[in-house]
Amino acid sequence: MKFLVLVQDLRVSGTSEGIVSRSFLAKLRKIYPEAYIEVHYIIHTDTEDKLDLLPVNAITKHLVNSKIPAYVTFLNRFYWRLFHTSLKERYIQKQFANYIKKIDYKAFDNILVRSAGINHEMILALKDLPILKKAIINFHDPYPLTWYYGGKTKVSALELFRLKQMMNIVQQVHGITSSAQCMAHDLQQLYAYNKKIFTLTHQYDASVFDWSDRNPIRKKERNISISYHGALMFGRNIKNVLWAYEELLLENPKYVELTEFILRLRGDGIANLKEQFRNTENIKILDCLNFVSSAQEQIQESDIVLILENGPLYCNTLVGKAPFLAANEKPVLCISPEKSELRNIIQDERCIADMNNKNEIKEKLKNLIENRLVASEQFFPFGNYFSEQNFMKQVKDVIQSN
Repeated sequence: MKFLVLVQDLRVSGTSEGIVSRSFLAKLRKIYPEAYIEVHYIIHTDTEDKLDLLPVNAITKHLVNSKIPAYVTFLNRFYWRLFHTSLKERYIQKQFANYIKKIDYKAFDNILVRSAGINHEMILALKDLPILKKAIINFHDPYPLTWYYGGKTKVSALELFRLKQMMNIVQQVHGITSSAQCMAHDLQQLYAYNKKIFTLTHQYDASVFDWSDRNPIRKKERNISISYHGALMFGRNIKNVLWAYEELLLENPKYVELTEFILRLRGDGIANLKEQFRNTENIKILDCLNFVSSAQEQIQESDIVLILENGPLYCNTLVGKAPFLAANEKPVLCISPEKSELRNIIQDERCIADMNNKNEIKEKLKNLIENRLVASEQFFPFGNYFSEQNFMKQVKDVIQSN
């Protein structure tokens, strides 16, 4: 069997999509050890991605010129208002298409196209190319951004054109997958797609990372270390968690002595957060680390790890860190809206709390702290959802149905 994989993000750090796409290739190799896997990696910015660690037969890296010519920028000032489409976006998509149309795709049994970022250039570049009818495209996030729950983008004529453009593409593809069950359901309705959108969940595989490439990690200073490493965006609510933790500190001096809360953050509002909690000695807000260092710190030093889902009402995406945390078998506290992807996956009620209910967060956090103070039991909050067996079934369902 021969696989052609078009991918936009294989970075070793900085984005969850790079981590899960690298892991996807590793898991695909495990499912099909004798298969020929050829990867075309098309990106905006040249980065050191350690592509030699990926278990594929061939990989070609294409660097797209993402600098928009001045004349395109000038014309676009008027064009998008008149025709509700962006010449700048079309220019970038054409740069991707110029590489894709040169690929001899007919020799492959399966063509897998993975999206990345918020603009989905790789998928949109397939428009009017013959490869489109053989491609199985994967959505990591909804498109356009208006339909990304927790975002601030409003419906506009330009967004509706983007939606129409994507609807035209999905009607012609060979098949569609999504990283989340909720998103698969929503996109099926949004795009008026009359076939099944399969779920191909995020994966994590340690073999595609260089574990010697790490910075010094912070050693925990108290018995129990609670941590969150990640972004603050799309309605993720960390404040309710920190307020709940502060109340625990005030109610019981034992928690002041024995616990700490470590945050390594990126995104908006970090300076404000530092100011708001600067007088709480047990809360430390620090800079982010690269993925390998962050993973090592969470594996070695964290006792309870947080997941923040998008909110405040609904989350239809799967956070990229979930399969990594599942592999560690540690207590996880997922801070979620009332309806979300992880609410459908997490099987241990101790490990999920309503992001809008500070009292519930406080109670769940207290119970996990008390558990860690007296026990070191393994936690399996996700069951076997991220297991290789489940992923194998998902992949084969996609391949066989298409």
